[in-house]
Amino acid sequence: MKVLIWQWGRRGAGPLFAAGLAAAIATLEGHQAILSLSTQSELLHGSAPPCCDLPFPTYSGLGGLLARLPGLPFAIAPLVRRLRRLAPEVAICAMPAALDAVMALALRRLGVPYFVVVHDAQAHPGDAVPLMQPLQRWLVRRAAGVIVLSQHIAGEVHAQGLAGAGTPRPLLSSRLPPFSFGPPPAPPRTEGGPWRLLFFGRLLPYKGLDLLAATLQRLGPRPDLVVRVVGSGPDSTDLATLAALPGVTVERRWVPEEELGALMAWADALVLSHTEASQSGVAAAALAARRWVVGTRVGGITEQLSGEPLARLADPDPDSLAAAIRTLVEGNPALPPAPPTDASSTAWRETARALLTDIAGVLAAGKPTPRA
Repeated sequence: MKVLIWQWGRRGAGPLFAAGLAAAIATLEGHQAILSLSTQSELLHGSAPPCCDLPFPTYSGLGGLLARLPGLPFAIAPLVRRLRRLAPEVAICAMPAALDAVMALALRRLGVPYFVVVHDAQAHPGDAVPLMQPLQRWLVRRAAGVIVLSQHIAGEVHAQGLAGAGTPRPLLSSRLPPFSFGPPPAPPRTEGGPWRLLFFGRLLPYKGLDLLAATLQRLGPRPDLVVRVVGSGPDSTDLATLAALPGVTVERRWVPEEELGALMAWADALVLSHTEASQSGVAAAALAARRWVVGTRVGGITEQLSGEPLARLADPDPDSLAAAIRTLVEGNPALPPAPPTDASSTAWRETARALLTDIAGVLAAGKPTPRA
């Protein structure tokens, strides 16, 4: 099967997930992957860009998006011609983005069914991307099926009537494999000294910045613990509180793909203080780097980390999270045995194989045609 994977976001987990899925599909016998990324994608401008068969110009900011909108209807026909040459049999939107309607309409002209990976069924608190959820629902209602990476999101998608029983769109369950950033770093605690705890990601309310601040206040100043809070987001009183705590540094900035490996290598453990979540790309990256993860039992994080030897789960309250961190630091546990060196690529390959098997089953069953 020739599969088109597209993701037209500029940075973050979306392009990484698309590239990882395309690379995994390309290794499967009898299948061929076609990758389409935004020409503005940070991933394409890095030191080791993936092979992108269908680059598509999107935009470089809100002003660029607004300037791009009037010309979008005229972008469909040229895209149809490019797609016709590539001849995909099925397509997967790896993560919805602002201009996906162009691809959806082009695929419809060619009669190519597509599936949408829904990472978040609803906007997180503080996530102010305008119209993203209505655009996602528009895209999903015209899809042949929906793919989710956690049962938590499956329940939300079904509750919204977007896919699953009672709709013309089947709901396919998959998972988020580990994200690797270069060669495996040295094991945690290699350099000794205090434990190095990292909070990394978008600095938004649903990530539990207030919970993290309260947790670290419960722990108090500790000579055996240093904390870095790194990520992009608006300034806030919670960040100011964190920055004022002893042993805590706050770096409010976007972290380029090229720096992610070094950031994971710095940490001994990562803390996910979420107050709600779908699933966590940060957790996937931490596990690939063989870092300890202390996460909260919310949303899809519970199922993502349950049974994981490197993970410690806590309730989303300061006392429980502080106890989990304290137990890790004071217990100084031995690292579990290392998985095979190809464990990450194997996980991606198994995920891709299972997903394509499910997609083939949907297409063979001849599900009702999604509405126009």
